[in-house]
Amino acid sequence: MTAPRVRLHIEDSGGAGRPVILIHGWPLSAASWKAQLPVLRDAGYRVISYDRRGFGRSDKPADGYEYDTLAADLAGIIEDLDLKEVSLVGFSMGGGEVARYIGNHGEARLHSVVFAAAVPPYLLKGSDNPDGPLTQEAADGMAADLGKDREAFFDGFTRTFFSANGKLKVTEAQRLEAVALAHQSDQTAALGCMHAFATTDFRADLERVAVPTLVIHGDSDGTVPFEGSGKRTHAAIAGSELILLKDAPHGCNVSHADEFNLALLNFLKK
Repeated sequence: MTAPRVRLHIEDSGGAGRPVILIHGWPLSAASWKAQLPVLRDAGYRVISYDRRGFGRSDKPADGYEYDTLAADLAGIIEDLDLKEVSLVGFSMGGGEVARYIGNHGEARLHSVVFAAAVPPYLLKGSDNPDGPLTQEAADGMAADLGKDREAFFDGFTRTFFSANGKLKVTEAQRLEAVALAHQSDQTAALGCMHAFATTDFRADLERVAVPTLVIHGDSDGTVPFEGSGKRTHAAIAGSELILLKDAPHGCNVSHADEFNLALLNFLKK
């Protein structure tokens, strides 16, 4: 059962081209796509981005921070705007919405999908998911640290988010922009979505993906490691394409924006 719909902050370029929906990562907002928005618009696409419930400029309800509701929020946007031939681009946590949207709502309105540094197929390590890159102990520790001190948590999280092999791959100003976006999140939403992306099993959803698919990931992602996520998603979706960005951290759409954008544009042309 999904939670009721809420007001979401949506940015729509309104162009005549094929629609591309950008779904942001945790704990950021649609503003985290600023390196992609003008490039996609200039290429002629109708670019739509939105702040997930509980984040950025969207409403911050007390519930709905599980993937069935988050995917229903995405479906609501697609249906309200009557979009067809849509390309969904899900970054990190947003890749979960892409998978669950297909699992729950099908592909009739879709043209293609992109999993960018994304959390599927299933992060939490367990007896039935031995290749999961996230241990229960680490998940519990993250939740405890966020609950104890948001400022310290977001400072440390963004350093890992944008670092590869121990080196920060963005400017300090770019990192601080991400910290500011993180602080726009509601604490209930931040904790609820952290639990969702850590513990949701998307393996059955990926089995239903039949549209053209791109998996793009940093080879040095310390937040959502490639071997436990992108590599497995690529293997799970027959015919999917894989672009592995060299020396790239989790936040590769910022740190390696030119390479990320080129891969995205080349895929969307198909």
